[in-house]
Amino acid sequence: MKRAVFFVSDHTGITAETLGRSLLAQFEGVQFNFNAWPFLDNVEKARQAVTQIDYYAAEDGLRPLVFSTLVNPELRSIIKESQGLLIDFFETFTTQLEAELGAKPALAVGRYHNVGNYAKYTARIDALNFGLANDDGVISSNYAAADIILLGVSRSGKTPTSLYLALQYGILAANYPITEDDLEMSRLPNVLRPFRERVFGLTIDPERLQQIRSERLPDSRYATFKQCEFEVRAVEGLYRSEKIKFLNTTAMSIEEIAATILQQAGIKRRLYN
Repeated sequence: MKRAVFFVSDHTGITAETLGRSLLAQFEGVQFNFNAWPFLDNVEKARQAVTQIDYYAAEDGLRPLVFSTLVNPELRSIIKESQGLLIDFFETFTTQLEAELGAKPALAVGRYHNVGNYAKYTARIDALNFGLANDDGVISSNYAAADIILLGVSRSGKTPTSLYLALQYGILAANYPITEDDLEMSRLPNVLRPFRERVFGLTIDPERLQQIRSERLPDSRYATFKQCEFEVRAVEGLYRSEKIKFLNTTAMSIEEIAATILQQAGIKRRLYN
């Protein structure tokens, strides 16, 4: 039986879900039934959530796990009345911080995700627009402005990583797809050579690449294991011969890929300033 899990928040719920899923990922033998309750911002919604939590408790005979980042004290009190096991991230950490800092929390919803800091918001949007405009090697004239240029064969994770770097960290990330023609030359494409210090390679296991490509173009030469294996081995050889740092993304989440790239490439996270 899957254990019911609730992520409750009076804003997007991103923090509650990210922290909650990170903790539950450590329990490999347990299956979970995830339920998200974002924008839980009034008493009626809170009581509806309690009703659903209690329903699962009665139906399953097990306490649902409730991860909360609710800021409003009244709503938090209502959720505490449920039959679930409440993991209250806000109360857990703000109590200690209040004592340490000698200051009261603002109790304002959405402070982390709001657009109050216009400069940071603009940096995020500019980086996203840059990533979209410089996706898949369509335009190369902007490479001089890029913080990083991701390199890899088709479907190795370049685009999602570029966009995540933009949204999460404000990084100007372009990406370039290595083609068969590039692999046959066995050297870095000419358009990238002036910016080789900004190039970072992505690779992936051939088996996983075949699976991804088969979902897109089944029964094609593009998706055969032979073709996938050839491209992966060739691109890794190119990385080594050109002394380009690269990362195998097969078993990594997009968050892990992005964080590892920034660490290995020594790029400063703009939105942390």
